[in-house]
Amino acid sequence: MARNQAVVVDQKIHDKLVIRDVAMPQPSPSDALVRVSAISLNRGETRRAIQEKDGWRPGWDLAGVVEQAAGDGSGPDAGRRVVGFMPSGAWAQYVAVPTHAVASLPDTVTFADAATLPVAGLTALYALTKRGQLLGRRVLVTGATGGVGDFAIQLAKEAGARVIASVRRTDQVLGVQQAGADQVIIGDDIAAFAPEAPFDLVVESLGGAALAAALESLAKDGVCVSLGISAADESTFDVRKFFTTGRATLYGFILFDELQTESAAVGLGRLVGLIDAGKLTPRISVEAPWTRIADVASQLLDRSYPGKAVLYVGEPNS
Repeated sequence: MARNQAVVVDQKIHDKLVIRDVAMPQPSPSDALVRVSAISLNRGETRRAIQEKDGWRPGWDLAGVVEQAAGDGSGPDAGRRVVGFMPSGAWAQYVAVPTHAVASLPDTVTFADAATLPVAGLTALYALTKRGQLLGRRVLVTGATGGVGDFAIQLAKEAGARVIASVRRTDQVLGVQQAGADQVIIGDDIAAFAPEAPFDLVVESLGGAALAAALESLAKDGVCVSLGISAADESTFDVRKFFTTGRATLYGFILFDELQTESAAVGLGRLVGLIDAGKLTPRISVEAPWTRIADVASQLLDRSYPGKAVLYVGEPNS
């Protein structure tokens, strides 16, 4: 029997996250057993992990190779390179992933690039659908230096939108311009947003002042997709300005709910195809062995790097 290790929570140690021996997964008939090569970190799972009870296993994003195909014949065959999404427990050497949450990878897409896609890529992809056709629309992306923000800029630009990115510091401007932003705003309040308003769609991940400013800056029939509260979980806004914009919408976004409408496999297949076609490029700022999980997780929560961090399970490979 192969050995299996995973990242688990241990509240008795300072960094909370440690790699421990765990049982090998027992796949259901509709699960593929995947040998994991790379994982990616997201703020939500990382923040939750440091608060969870001992033994909890975090992890949403993974890429690797199918060790054993699903018993019911669904999903990719053994030996296929794949990207996958799990509600928890993806940070391990072996995982059982439902085939509705797995997509095959062409040889042109690395494990590192693929591992960035499940949460950040799918969130950006589905958030951008909430205003319909984006050709010629004005799209504001707040928190634009993060993983979701970077993907949202690229995907909105690919769809033909005029993309405005909001960042907090001048040294972050070049990065979002390289992602495809047509205009960059420094700041996240109404004074900063006003010169570029109104916006047809806002992909909003900060909460607080940024959410209030977004709601007051929408065009007629505009949509603000609220998908994060990395700055503040409470917001006060001028309700009159919001409803006088004319049928504006505030949409509360939760990825797990979105995946009830379309499976992760479908969305991941689209994103992989865009990378394969050279139309989407993940921004990876940190690559390291997974033995550095605690250190890289701490850096993520401290906002020490833009874009995504990828950790290799074992030796780095393609």
